[in-house]
Amino acid sequence: MRRLLLMWLCCLCFVVGLNADETPLNPLTGAPLDDLRALSRPPIIVKVSNSPALVRPQAGIGAADWVFEHYTEVGITRLSAVFLGNAPQRVGSIRSARLIDYELAAMFGGLLAFAGASIGVDKYIYGSERVIADLCRTRSDHAQCMAEADIIAPRGARPPSDFVDRAYKGVLIGAPFFFRDPSIPVPHNYFVNLDALWQLDAQRRGASPSPSFPSLRFDPTPPDAPHSAARRLEVRYLTTLAEWRYDRDSGTYARWSDGQPHADALSGQQVRASNVIVLFAEHNDTDIVESEYQNVVHYSVEIKLWFEGELLLLRDGRQYVGRWLRPTREDMLAFVLPDGTPLPLQVGSTWVQVVRLPAQILPEREWVRTFE
Repeated sequence: MRRLLLMWLCCLCFVVGLNADETPLNPLTGAPLDDLRALSRPPIIVKVSNSPALVRPQAGIGAADWVFEHYTEVGITRLSAVFLGNAPQRVGSIRSARLIDYELAAMFGGLLAFAGASIGVDKYIYGSERVIADLCRTRSDHAQCMAEADIIAPRGARPPSDFVDRAYKGVLIGAPFFFRDPSIPVPHNYFVNLDALWQLDAQRRGASPSPSFPSLRFDPTPPDAPHSAARRLEVRYLTTLAEWRYDRDSGTYARWSDGQPHADALSGQQVRASNVIVLFAEHNDTDIVESEYQNVVHYSVEIKLWFEGELLLLRDGRQYVGRWLRPTREDMLAFVLPDGTPLPLQVGSTWVQVVRLPAQILPEREWVRTFE
């Protein structure tokens, strides 16, 4: 028994990239783990609302290891918050998934926690056959329903995603994993209990070591590479302004949204990050309908988070120009300098501001600006 235990510990240390006499590190932050349960669970990507402004302060986002802010449709942004090291029992408010989450769930090898999804995004997650069957189960004109549902984009046969067994839709699961707070107006009152959801997933699929992310490099010493001072960052989206200001004492960037300090509703503290990445990616409209209001149809946006692109990394009050790489679907993002040298992150949390390519940005309404 002792021999088996030692073998298990050795394997565990190999998975997290450590020697047996070292403290386990969070593979997403490079920081020592306070909760060793994180070694035997996958990350959770939580879909968090960021619009309208009344949803702020959101609960739990300050405890996330990574957060991606991205466009949905009509110029608003939403957050995909990634948790591994911490297990808040209230995160949200949560909303419906978007196409970017189809990429993030594969990238992080994680669970996806979301309130619901459009029919088109559901087809990406669950496969067209299952989605169409669910839509038509209660229809008397079954054949007609099947034909109509097949026309809804994306058309044709689409297989289930590679994370279909890790997709947790709140409207199908309910309490105690997903719950509503009656003191907050609908639809901004839906939350997820991460600790409970991890336990549910372990019961369904069994415990397994958390994924390793060999492409991520962490170094508390700033890279000795070309850089410029960057003590403030503005990322202007069409309907909101994200701002980060460097705090020399803590060595982190503090976040503002629309000119107001952006806090975490659980801690009451302003959200901070050790790394802020501006990730430039191609954005394309699709034929997937997300909503319709006053006879105006809004379509889902595909954000191309694969192959490679340009980035800005802010850490330690410095700005580095580099590139992001993701050659295959299963790969985590890698960050490199223009010459291909790995670009390490500061130890700690990372926020990714996903923006459109410079050629797609409307300069009078969108911008990325850094200040010394």
